[in-house]
Amino acid sequence: MSEQQYPEPTVGALIFNPEDKFLLLKSHKWLGKYVIPGGHIELGETMAQALIREIKEETNLDIYDIEFIIFQEFIFDKTFWQKGHYIFFDYACKTDSTEVILNDEAEEYVWVTNKEGLALPLDPYTKIVIETYLSGGNHEK
Repeated sequence: MSEQQYPEPTVGALIFNPEDKFLLLKSHKWLGKYVIPGGHIELGETMAQALIREIKEETNLDIYDIEFIIFQEFIFDKTFWQKGHYIFFDYACKTDSTEVILNDEAEEYVWVTNKEGLALPLDPYTKIVIETYLSGGNHEK
């Protein structure tokens, strides 16, 4: 990636399956922590379109019932493998499948209950997404 001149907007999703468990990915890009799937918004895409595309690319899941949870600022934080300034727009959504096919951005996945998810080694931004969702609030960080 070339040197950033502006913050990059990204999207991420807390995806719930029919058993009301949510998906977490273990990713080398986040130093082995568990994260929600997501990625950058391409020029001309809405955030919802970007979220649908990124989730399909990273997990092969189709999602629906997309609801905004929180936005967060990520400014040169060492929890990510490369230096960058990002604005995270995080959502909750649903899928009808539990069959995940990972691309090369993650090493493993787990479907977890709320309690199980919070007990895993999460990156701090994912933890905030989960806690905000569970509290029923939408806010910025």
